[in-house]
Amino acid sequence: MDRKPRLVVVGNGMAGVRTLEELLRLAPDLYDITVFGAEPHPNYNRILLSPVLTGEQRFQDIVLNDLDWYRSHGIDLRLNRPVARIDRVRRVVHAEDGSQAPYDRLLLATGSNPFVLPVPGRDLDGVIAFRDIGDVERMIAAAGRGGRAVVIGGGLLGLEAANGLAARGMQVSVVHLGDSLLERQLDAQAAGLLQRSLQARGLEFLMARETRELLDDGQGRVCGVRFADGSQVPAELVVMAAGIRPNTALAERSGLRVDRGVVVSDTMQTYDPAIYAVGECVSHRGTCYGLVAPLFEQARVAANHLARYGIARYEGSITSTKLKVTGIDVFSAGDYAGGEGTEAITLADPADGLYKRLVIRDGRLVGACLYGDTADGAWYFRLIREGVPIEALREHLMYGEGEARQAATQASAAEAAGHAAAAP
Repeated sequence: MDRKPRLVVVGNGMAGVRTLEELLRLAPDLYDITVFGAEPHPNYNRILLSPVLTGEQRFQDIVLNDLDWYRSHGIDLRLNRPVARIDRVRRVVHAEDGSQAPYDRLLLATGSNPFVLPVPGRDLDGVIAFRDIGDVERMIAAAGRGGRAVVIGGGLLGLEAANGLAARGMQVSVVHLGDSLLERQLDAQAAGLLQRSLQARGLEFLMARETRELLDDGQGRVCGVRFADGSQVPAELVVMAAGIRPNTALAERSGLRVDRGVVVSDTMQTYDPAIYAVGECVSHRGTCYGLVAPLFEQARVAANHLARYGIARYEGSITSTKLKVTGIDVFSAGDYAGGEGTEAITLADPADGLYKRLVIRDGRLVGACLYGDTADGAWYFRLIREGVPIEALREHLMYGEGEARQAATQASAAEAAGHAAAAP
């Protein structure tokens, strides 16, 4: 009897395991599956690390696939085993502990690494990244001692870390190199509203500051942050949240092509046809994605080809971001910044904390930025993704899906009535 082909997955995160879920749905008995995970935990939802940090949820609440799930699908799960190298000639994966697993197909889902600023003091005790549950546990322990925390980075991860530490009683300052928060998700006006709201909740912001050095208390522990202008602030805890970088070290050691991320085709194959890759480690058509929706789209395509259907293509993603920061809803999608050849419609009500910016090009919605009221975010995203002509909705577009559809229905009824009246 012929043996089953062997599928090895390197990476036990959201993208890799979602690929397995899709594959098991399409071809549940096709492969003998082995999964290597660098962490000692089963697959969990990294998006929900922030509620664990604030104390709203426990780690058990954010586990997506418990150990029984792996057992029930006959998956050989090898936790706490980082992979050292891939022998592409013999098709064998070698883990750091000396164990190995042969493969017929290999899926790389190694994710990303936090970007740690290359400044003096980055290795001091009390300097923590914000990327996995281990980081969260270290932050919770540090918050238990109280004092002042400095979070470096005013993006999504930085604000979530700052919010969580403040919720645990720390005095928190957010240091950001740019002039506005969440510059990848919000325009300057919405970012300004967000910053003022967060300041009112007790967070301090040090904008346009370049971190030059982390200060040592003389015993190997961080005690402050010094900036390029010579100023400094004290800190018992420093959280690095200045972005992520695709984790490509294994792929590079294995001789796969890397250009920022592991280069893949529209079928999620690397330049080795036996090796696929998905998730934050990937570069597709020159773009690396760090949001969940594109990663899950990649997972569906990879699973389709691993299941030997061979018909799916990944052509890139239009991204949207919906998030809640200390109770404030923000949403953005597409080309919300606009530019030449676009027209922007804005609605601003700072008193009520509301802001909307819709960007139109050639009679179609191409971008949206919402602050305070994101109820119509999914509708705007659908219009952007599908390229729907919006001229008939234009006058009512700003007021949301309900009013726009009602206006369109009334216009259609009026048009029909006009045709009826004109009929002989």
